[in-house]
Amino acid sequence: MTGYDTLARLVTPPTVPVDARGDWTAVENAAGVRLPDDYKRLVGTYGWGEFCDFLYLRTPFGASEHNGIAWQRTYPPGSPDPDRERYPYPLHPAPGGLLIWGTTMDADRLCWLTGGEPEEWPVVVWSSEGRYETHRTGAAGFIEGWAGGRVHSGLLCDMEPDLAPWFNAFRPRVHRCLRLSEGTLPHDERLRLLRAALAPTTDRGSWRSEHDEAGQDHFATVDTDWLLTYDASCPHQIRIAFPPEDAERVRHRLFAAAELMECRVLEVTTAAGTPLETWDAVTNEDE
Repeated sequence: MTGYDTLARLVTPPTVPVDARGDWTAVENAAGVRLPDDYKRLVGTYGWGEFCDFLYLRTPFGASEHNGIAWQRTYPPGSPDPDRERYPYPLHPAPGGLLIWGTTMDADRLCWLTGGEPEEWPVVVWSSEGRYETHRTGAAGFIEGWAGGRVHSGLLCDMEPDLAPWFNAFRPRVHRCLRLSEGTLPHDERLRLLRAALAPTTDRGSWRSEHDEAGQDHFATVDTDWLLTYDASCPHQIRIAFPPEDAERVRHRLFAAAELMECRVLEVTTAAGTPLETWDAVTNEDE
């Protein structure tokens, strides 16, 4: 099973991967199985994070309760044990049980079927609706195929075809929202000026409503790892997530961008919409 080398060329890894290093022997002893080499290379290269804002790679390191590989240990309450018609795969501690190595934004589980040699374990997609799908490839090959548009799933969303795939490391980020006055320029020109002020940037997708002027444009800065959404709502707003150490630089560049867009900053809030008295106020919503 292949895919790691192609994936590393397709998707730029983070400069400093998160939760990417640790004692593999201890991990494998705790799991009771040897893990595939392509997965170990994935973890060492990318660490804990998400591909294309959808597919989440877990690692066995770090202290977060949201990270880690995990056995699916029990069938849902009330189901026969096992009900092979609805749950066709064995669960731990049965031999060859499903071992979760990733998840998705929609709470689907990405598993190995652990029978046989680790390098031959297929990937099983276990959807949040209780449906299954098997792919005869390893974790790296599955991610590379999905991100590259070669692997299509009946249970997962496809990667947007016009976007270059990306990876975001899960790291502490501050979330801020700038609510802006409308100004006189059209939305597309404001967006162009915003991205020019933060250049270089890269696309992360967009959408537009068929019924009104609502919509969003997602993009990221290439050199600073800031994640942005520009809303076309009224009043419109800029949402941004950034590493805490960049707070002052983000404030300076965003306020300068708003001036170029001929908009006034009406309010600064958290991602949940809580107004802030100062830009650098610390909240429980910051991660």
